[in-house]
Amino acid sequence: MPNWMGSIRVRLAVLYSTILFIVTSALVLVIYVALARSLADDEIYRNYLEVTPLPGRVVVEEKTLVDVVGFANANALELLRKNSLLALLALFVISFVVGWFTAGRVLRPIGRITQVAKEIQATDLSRRIDLGGPQDELRDLADTFDAMLERIDDAFESQRGFIHEASHELRNPLAVIQTNLDVTLGDPDATPEDLRHTLEVVARSSQRMNRLVDDLLVYARKGSLSMMRETVDLASLVHDLVGEFRVPAETAGVSLEGTAQPGLWVDGDRDALRQALANLIANAVRLSPSGTTVRVRGGRHDPWVWMSVEDDGPGIAPEDQERVFQRFWRGERGAGRSGGRSGLGLTIVRQIAEAHAGEVKVVSELGVGSAFAVWIPAAQVAATDEPPQPSPPAPTARRGPEPSVTIET
Repeated sequence: MPNWMGSIRVRLAVLYSTILFIVTSALVLVIYVALARSLADDEIYRNYLEVTPLPGRVVVEEKTLVDVVGFANANALELLRKNSLLALLALFVISFVVGWFTAGRVLRPIGRITQVAKEIQATDLSRRIDLGGPQDELRDLADTFDAMLERIDDAFESQRGFIHEASHELRNPLAVIQTNLDVTLGDPDATPEDLRHTLEVVARSSQRMNRLVDDLLVYARKGSLSMMRETVDLASLVHDLVGEFRVPAETAGVSLEGTAQPGLWVDGDRDALRQALANLIANAVRLSPSGTTVRVRGGRHDPWVWMSVEDDGPGIAPEDQERVFQRFWRGERGAGRSGGRSGLGLTIVRQIAEAHAGEVKVVSELGVGSAFAVWIPAAQVAATDEPPQPSPPAPTARRGPEPSVTIET
């Protein structure tokens, strides 16, 4: 096919003209054959000669009349052939021109789709073709493109979210490792016990990072965290994480306190619950002003077990206290040491809490501080002689809120 036939508009015009030319030629041929057969039948002339001549009519011989009529018929058929051929050629040219303009009008939406698609490719995937007009094949094509662009945009957004989440979740254990190593290596009087403690912190953080990498890979493939079920004592998590974050908190000028009585048993994933509490502590340490205290507590309020993190940071406005759990929400810039946050930490905390049939709540007051509490259903363990557990924090500033009454166990 020559290059000038590469345009679909030209091909449609040629196809339209060719089909019209063939159909019209067949119709003219049928008319020509039918007319030729009708003129070849001389029975009509014989019947005419048998009729009694009218007065004044010139009577001619039969042979002479047939010859004259035959000559006239032959001339008529010849004129029909010539005029039909010229008409067909003119029809082909005219139909090509009409087909050219008709195809251009029909294909105009495709040109718009192509132009908008090029602009979307070069600028912003959030744009859409949004083709108007009747619900025809071209409208379906444009809507299909829009749906495909929506899926591509969602895929890119999910990829960006995965990168943010991976960097955010790996930053906390890396910061713990780096800070503990810097402090220990920078202390010329460090004892073997100090070195052993630092190595234990590094080992726990490394294990946490390994699990985080596995969870992030699973999350990237399935959109959810992998959860293992075992009986976990949240009190041990509180004491372990307070020990891990004590050095980073002191480096930031923040005092870190932890209190939790043993026996806070829940059925869940130990590493995931550790991840949730670590996110809360990391946020509190980062946002708390120097010279303040971050309090990490744990307790039981049947049928719930809770762990809370309270700080003396800048606080959260009432209208933003639900938005803090939204993905990528970062709050006001410059509040505390908020720089570099990805806005995923609290989202992951809520996801982990809900995966354990619990929830996370926040109570905060601007200029006073915030308290985050994770509530998990208590595990059904054998009765022991443990002392009674403390009451949960009161729902005021710097106190973890009680669970919503809408939760069923």
